[in-house]
Amino acid sequence: MKKQLLFIILLLCSTLVFAQDQENNKIEKQDSTVQKKVDFNVMPYISYNRNLKFMIGAIPMAMYRLNQADTISPKSLSGLAAVYTTNGSYFISIFNRWYLAEDTWRIKMFAVTGDHNSQFYMDDLDAPGFYDYGTNTTLVSVGAQRKIAKKLFAGVSYTYANYHTTYEDDVQPESTTQTNGLELNLMLDTRDAVYYPMTGVNSKLRYIAYPEWFGNDVSANKILTEYNRYFPMKNGKDVLAARFSGTFGLGDIAFEQQVTLGGKDIRGYSEGKYRGDGQMAIQGEYRYNFGEKMGVVGFAGLATIYGSDTESFNWKMYPGLGVGYRYRAFKTVKFNIGLDAAVGKDDWGIYFRIGEAF
Repeated sequence: MKKQLLFIILLLCSTLVFAQDQENNKIEKQDSTVQKKVDFNVMPYISYNRNLKFMIGAIPMAMYRLNQADTISPKSLSGLAAVYTTNGSYFISIFNRWYLAEDTWRIKMFAVTGDHNSQFYMDDLDAPGFYDYGTNTTLVSVGAQRKIAKKLFAGVSYTYANYHTTYEDDVQPESTTQTNGLELNLMLDTRDAVYYPMTGVNSKLRYIAYPEWFGNDVSANKILTEYNRYFPMKNGKDVLAARFSGTFGLGDIAFEQQVTLGGKDIRGYSEGKYRGDGQMAIQGEYRYNFGEKMGVVGFAGLATIYGSDTESFNWKMYPGLGVGYRYRAFKTVKFNIGLDAAVGKDDWGIYFRIGEAF
């Protein structure tokens, strides 16, 4: 039934692509001075990594202003993603970012459900190595930020998650974990644009609590930090971006809440081998633009983890480097999608991007 539902969604998205092409043809024939209130597009999703294997799907997205008279707020973004992988995983998600009242308020909403078939590494067994596991996940997150000073925002968010996980050969007992996370955050944002910054700083500090009194089985906390800075290059045509990020787990961190090397913080890891309670990473990325809609990037970084069940993985340096391709998804706003290929320590990965890595 789940696979049939996913097929129907993918078929609907394909229909929307055709309908959008027809609509674009009509719009091109209209007066060029008339600006669309909603910029809509459907992006194909094609990717591959060593864990999930081939990934296919579709991502319809819309960019718009909640108040047409508000030209100070960035445009809001809403979308849906439906992805199926050849290892039997699937994900369906919706995402929204809303900017209101001349960028005084920023609101986000995200929800995802799906089956995630993956693997993890264990060395405290008679036969150490990779073991498969499957997690059925349902997650909903809502949050809001308000500007409290020039370029400074403060916010709160709530995240509900339910995980049901089974393990190959019963190397760990089957488990169902439900978490309720409360987050307080601060953000300094001096970027000249939220979707493709050429200059400025975006710095975040987040504290997430999972208290027992809020329906959690055990008490745990996380502190997440990131500092991103952007430098214009070649007279503002290209960008040099730099990033530091840290995730620090405190208390009883559930298996599903652990951080795994990979993703935007250190690309080049997809096996799921290196995981622990916390991670720190630094990286740099050069973004070279050519033509009206295309660009390429080159990036490199270093990361380390702690709190791994495999002691020899802790506090080691894990490098990652790679290249990527970018394509502008919307006409009225610089917002890219793309594909990154990266190599790490005895690993590699390919990543589909919605927006920039950071």
